[in-house]
Amino acid sequence: MSAHSTRHRPTGLAFALLAALAFGGSGVFARPLLDAGMDPLHVTWLRVAGAALILLPVALRHRDLVRRRPLLLLAYGVFPMAGVQALYFAAVARIPVGIALLLEFLGPVLVLLWVRVVRKDRVSPAAIIGVVLAVAGLGLLLEVWAGMRLDAIGVGLALGAAAAQAAFFLLGDAVGEDADPLAVIAFGALIATVLLGILSRPWNLPWNLMAHSHDLGGLTLPGWALALWLALVCTAIAYFAGVSAIKRLSPQVAGGVAYLEVVTAIVMAWILLGESLNATQLVGAVVIVTGAFIAQIAVPSTPETVPDQATEPATRQVRPPSEHH
Repeated sequence: MSAHSTRHRPTGLAFALLAALAFGGSGVFARPLLDAGMDPLHVTWLRVAGAALILLPVALRHRDLVRRRPLLLLAYGVFPMAGVQALYFAAVARIPVGIALLLEFLGPVLVLLWVRVVRKDRVSPAAIIGVVLAVAGLGLLLEVWAGMRLDAIGVGLALGAAAAQAAFFLLGDAVGEDADPLAVIAFGALIATVLLGILSRPWNLPWNLMAHSHDLGGLTLPGWALALWLALVCTAIAYFAGVSAIKRLSPQVAGGVAYLEVVTAIVMAWILLGESLNATQLVGAVVIVTGAFIAQIAVPSTPETVPDQATEPATRQVRPPSEHH
């Protein structure tokens, strides 16, 4: 567990909702570029490379972090920023998108297992119930029974994406007070740019699409504006808000609330792209929101601090009970 002295639900939920809005919009703002013929991996590379460029001044300012926390930076770049994207796109090439997305969002379940089995920490029943409901709601929302076909490699790749997603929550909690979260994200984006560049071969990217106009919900936007939104909002701001939520809620609770990202994506697709939901999918969305609400009550609404009476000075604080959830 990280060295955070308190958890705080109100601000944590605010950051979690911001992260859901920012992450959830990635598919909507990427759709015009994808429809224009750009490869998904190229769009992903643009997203992380743009974020790396935007956050480069932050990385330069905190360059000492490379010496102090090299493994954290490497892990953040490999798993949350490059791993989730690469493994998910590899999975959807072999299994239906709905199945792949459902398996990827088993990440919060893996977080619960890690916290309980590996860390030996107590997991709040509210967090468990919330995540289970969210997974069930996601299954309804994606109608995973439609077009079901099994492919062992595809399933394995999707589960790998789930593990990388779980790493996002666990590493976010491990950032600690000695590392600026935005600096960790900046270096993670730089590492992911290199790794995804090897896979996507950006020199083959159709750069001419950046100057072309694209339609988004009746708006006409140039390709570079869509790429900028993906880099700034859907990556830099989204990851920063996500890490800030994790530090204030805990990995397992933040994982439960993160399912709102899927609902956000569906709502934005409905508003901007005209995509609608059927009755089953609406039920699934309600179940996801219910699960996220139940999960977040595992965190006290106000910070709790307790003086250490044994070995620490009176001014030092130990972790509150909520950190053991």
